[in-house]
Amino acid sequence: MGSYQLIREKNDARLRWDPQQQQQQQQQGDVVQVQPEGKNLLYPRIEVITSDVTKDNDLELSFQKFVSSPKSPLSTLPKSSADHIGNGGQHFRRSKSGGSTAGDGRLLSLDIFRGITVALMIFVEYAGGIYPAINHSPWDGITLADFVMPFFLFIVGVSLALAYKNMSCRVSATGKAVHRALKLLILGVFLQGGYFHGIKNLTYGVDIERIRWMGILQRIAIAFLLAAMCEIWLKGDNKVNSGQSLLKRYHQQWAMATMVTALYLSLFYGLYVPDWEYQVPMDASSSEAKIFTVKCGVRGDSGPACNAVGMIDRKILGIQHLYTRAIYGRSKECSVNSPNYGPLPLDAPSWCQAPFDPEGLLSSLMAIVTCFIGLHYGHIIVHFKDHKIRIQQWLVPSSCLVLLGVTCDYFGMHLNKVLYSFSYMCVTAGAAGFLFTAVYMMVDVWGYRHWTTVLKWMGTNALLIYVLVSCNILPVILQGFYWRRPENNIVSTCFASQALSIR
Repeated sequence: MGSYQLIREKNDARLRWDPQQQQQQQQQGDVVQVQPEGKNLLYPRIEVITSDVTKDNDLELSFQKFVSSPKSPLSTLPKSSADHIGNGGQHFRRSKSGGSTAGDGRLLSLDIFRGITVALMIFVEYAGGIYPAINHSPWDGITLADFVMPFFLFIVGVSLALAYKNMSCRVSATGKAVHRALKLLILGVFLQGGYFHGIKNLTYGVDIERIRWMGILQRIAIAFLLAAMCEIWLKGDNKVNSGQSLLKRYHQQWAMATMVTALYLSLFYGLYVPDWEYQVPMDASSSEAKIFTVKCGVRGDSGPACNAVGMIDRKILGIQHLYTRAIYGRSKECSVNSPNYGPLPLDAPSWCQAPFDPEGLLSSLMAIVTCFIGLHYGHIIVHFKDHKIRIQQWLVPSSCLVLLGVTCDYFGMHLNKVLYSFSYMCVTAGAAGFLFTAVYMMVDVWGYRHWTTVLKWMGTNALLIYVLVSCNILPVILQGFYWRRPENNIVSTCFASQALSIR
């Protein structure tokens, strides 16, 4: 109780002001600022900008009285939240030195970016089968669908920087971060581990000996946990007034990102990949299996068969726990209907039917680096309040990342989403930076917010939409309602029409 009383006494002393004197200054057209005398991160800076309309002045003054009152619930909000909440917390407000926020203090452009990513995910999920050009690349190269995962990881990093800018207890924050990561991990195993059999099979259940351990949510959970630990424990306390001082404050996090990148590159190009084999059942009802042998004996190979990413997953996770419908099954070597799945060519290589997990262990290291880059963009929001400075600080690293990624691809380190190559990480993270900057300019600088309602809702409910749409939960539910026979349902009808359109 003593600590709360001390905080309230400090609040009263620092936010004491004379209403009559302030009203006189307003009538003279002055700008009135009421702020703490010293640096205080617990209480908001309150700015009252006068205008020619007396009604606006009265509204701002009444809001200021409400916030400055010790009994106000807004008096304990973080600085970035209370700066932008007005009119009872029901409308958006733009500050000269900050971004637009909703009534709950969330940065609007953050939710819009996440909503765009969710919309892109839904689009490529259902349109990718009709238009293969936007579907995931079978191996090397990059398509529209290949930007979805990095965009999610990028915005996780941005959100972490804002979430942990004012921590009261590092131990408590660590416990909450671990708890959230575990929930994502368990949910990912449940949704993508094989428990649900897909829209063409209404049964459910999974053999523990063949459950898939890795997946999209599992990768996000790993990146989130490591980035959160670094944000909680690895940051300095020096004052930030330039880009150089920002790098100095978070130099430990950049050192961690460099170490993770070096670990990925050293393992990818240094590990020896020996020959390996796998089994494919002869048919669904038979217990007999055909054994295929894949010849390798190389180092640093980036092809589908002999790369270190697949070898590590086979050794640690077990080949029976990997994704069975490998993305390279759509390549020209493995499908007569390439870039779609199809029958094997007569001269198909031995690895075409081998399992391969696109969210493997080694490839997740570069996914973590994408999250670290998002952290840096979030730090810019925290430490720089001017729109122009923020945009400059975002555009420079975005340009450098894209240029570096394109250069690496030109010299042989190809863009590859499945391997999450270094060049792929650079290009997609830079693209995420450009898109986030564009959204920030439209929403927070120019104030175009009328079109953002749906995207904001999608951004704030991204996990729910992912579970219902991308994991086929909603199609499975719809498929359960049929007319007379199970085949007569809306999902099967849609897939039949889609197959006819492809032909």
